[in-house]
Amino acid sequence: MPQSFRLQFDASAARRELRQAAARGLYLGAEHVLGVSNDRVPLDEGPLQHSGTASVDEGALTAMVSYDTPYAVRQHEEMDYRHAPGREAKYLENSLNAERTVVLALVAAQLRRALR
Repeated sequence: MPQSFRLQFDASAARRELRQAAARGLYLGAEHVLGVSNDRVPLDEGPLQHSGTASVDEGALTAMVSYDTPYAVRQHEEMDYRHAPGREAKYLENSLNAERTVVLALVAAQLRRALR
């Protein structure tokens, strides 16, 4: 006579772990983009570079990188400003575009780790 069994699976714990892993990956990705951006940010005395932060909204699974000086947006958008070698306008946008695959790999690695 064949034996039978019943299996109940509560996916809420797995879903919660995967969400936390995705948030960790997004934070690592945002920190990575911030580091690359800091190498490109226009630099005079350093306040703009030091004002950069990375954060994650875990509820929306959205990462943010921002700079908090009164002139951060102007420095980012003004293409006619002259900068020291290696420094540039669009420092944040260019960094994100250049590092997109690295950010995706960081998120994927955290998700794989959570699935072990």
